[in-house]
Amino acid sequence: MVDRFERFSFAMSEIFRYWHKIASDEMEKYGLKGTHATYLTTMYRYADGVTATQLCELCGKDKSDVSRMISIMEKKGLVKKEGTNQNLYRASLKLTDNGKEIAEHVCERARIAVEAAGKGISDEHRAIFYNVLERITSNLQTISKEGLPPQ
Repeated sequence: MVDRFERFSFAMSEIFRYWHKIASDEMEKYGLKGTHATYLTTMYRYADGVTATQLCELCGKDKSDVSRMISIMEKKGLVKKEGTNQNLYRASLKLTDNGKEIAEHVCERARIAVEAAGKGISDEHRAIFYNVLERITSNLQTISKEGLPPQ
C-alpha cells in the first residue's frame, strides 16, 4: 500500500514539475508565467467572456491567484474587463486581439505537448486513464472535505 502511495505521489509531483517547466518555457517569450497558459487557454474557449469567479472554478485556482494573473495580463494588454463598472468579479473578462493571438498559439503548443506526452498510449488506455484520474480526483476531494475515514 505504501508503495502505491509513493508511486502515485512521485508521479503526480513529476507530472506537475514537468508541466510547469514546459509551460514556463513556452510563456517566457511573452513575459508571462507558466500559470498564465491555463488562464489563456481557458479564456480562449470562452470568446464571449468569463468572470473572475468562473475562472477560479474553471482553472481550479483561488481568487488571489486569479486577481494577480489577470492584473498582469491586463497590464500587458492581453485581457480587458467589460461591464458592471469593471469590477473584477462581476465584469466579463475577454481576451484582446493580441491576447487571442497569443492564446491561439498557446493552445496549439498545448495540443502538441499533450500529443507528445501521450505518445504510445492507445485511445482505449487514454480513456481508462482519464476515467481513473477523474475518480481519484473526486475521491481525494471528498476526503479533503470530510477527512479520512476512521480506522
